[in-house]
Amino acid sequence: MDFKDIKAVYFVGAGGIGMSAIARYFISKGQVVAGYDKTPSDLTRQLEKEGMLIHYEENVDEIPHACKNPASCLIIYTPAIPEEHQELQYFRKNGFEIQKRAQVLGTLTRQHKGLCVAGTHGKTTTSTMCAHIMHQSHLDCNAFLGGISKNYGTNYILSDSDYVVIEADEFDRSFHWLRPWMTVITSTDPDHLDIYGTKEAYLESFRHYTELIQPGGTLIIHRDLEMKEHLQEGVTRYDYALNEGDFHAENISIENGEITFDFISPIESVPNIKLGQPVPINIENGVAAMAMAQLAGCTAEELRYGMKTYGGVDRRFDFKIKNDKMVFLSDYAHHPKEIYQSAKSIRELYKNRKITAIFQPHLYTRTRDFYQDFAEALSLLDEVILTEIYPAREQPIEGVTSELIYNNLRPGVEKQIIHKDEVLDFVKSHDFDVLIVLGAGDLDNQVPQITKILQDRT
Repeated sequence: MDFKDIKAVYFVGAGGIGMSAIARYFISKGQVVAGYDKTPSDLTRQLEKEGMLIHYEENVDEIPHACKNPASCLIIYTPAIPEEHQELQYFRKNGFEIQKRAQVLGTLTRQHKGLCVAGTHGKTTTSTMCAHIMHQSHLDCNAFLGGISKNYGTNYILSDSDYVVIEADEFDRSFHWLRPWMTVITSTDPDHLDIYGTKEAYLESFRHYTELIQPGGTLIIHRDLEMKEHLQEGVTRYDYALNEGDFHAENISIENGEITFDFISPIESVPNIKLGQPVPINIENGVAAMAMAQLAGCTAEELRYGMKTYGGVDRRFDFKIKNDKMVFLSDYAHHPKEIYQSAKSIRELYKNRKITAIFQPHLYTRTRDFYQDFAEALSLLDEVILTEIYPAREQPIEGVTSELIYNNLRPGVEKQIIHKDEVLDFVKSHDFDVLIVLGAGDLDNQVPQITKILQDRT
């Protein structure tokens, strides 16, 4: 279906961060936009205010009339929705065109110059950084992001620019729909093994993704990856890392809560970059973001200004309280490598303070496959509070609980397991120096209440 023939768009699974960005795109184009989601959230309520029709009961009768014409309504669904979902079944039986979110993004990469960021972790921050640099530059951009940019209060940027920044999601091989003009690959640490089965299959998926870069395009790849790319003729390759590679950082300074460094580039090096969100891991993310923006045509001053004014992403090292008495932040980290980077960064920032983490493991399969790695990463901290596993799309697996992580934490780490519903009472009854909530599940819904409890105390 050509986008110009679409009069209505219906989302089966409307409330996901990525789905909502696409919804906003079609709302801006004046189409009727509606959809289903399992539960209301701040995001769905905001979408409703912006004009989207959303219901929360799996019921075909709730689908608006404008979305019941197969000739003019596009159906977009998330892989998290089960195949037996009543509404999805209705659309399949009645001949509607049904696309995954990634297919829609793939169409956009054919209509624009796609600047895509892929990787097990780091992709949301890196793509949001790049989008901010581009949007503030003479080039501008559209953007479909995997998190809420704190600069713009949204995960979507609309402009007349020929560039579109996209977070390329490897889950369910979704990024194979994309045709990047340029892409960053940040990391390929095995994940989603419930989908891929083996590490080798996961790496092969990324290798295939590199084949999809358009001739004349560019790959910017972290130099430490196990995966080997396979590029079409005419695709240029660069590598990057923190301290080495075609693009890297030098003269890094972390002092008094500020981070500065020199950006080293084969195109044009840019001294004295200041991080607007001074988190150590963002140095490397920033190198990748600036590399792509610079190759697209951003100037040295635009790079410097974009990095200085970058405000971060909700739930990515997201400071809620930061004063002399205490620090509280929320972080989406849910893979062992992400947790390691978060823990390492917060340890670097707060060297001599007691750091407590409340972690909600995400998926039974991920816990089963990586519980020792989780324990090792969390053991960088002083105190670890674990809740039950957030199942998302999965059924329980016998013998797989948070105790697997708990039992492998290093000796000396203060630790306990509590139920998610007990977290608020736990926070009320304990004092904290530095507190971080980790995970991709629904514990984040309690962060506003935790923030209020702690603010009332200080």
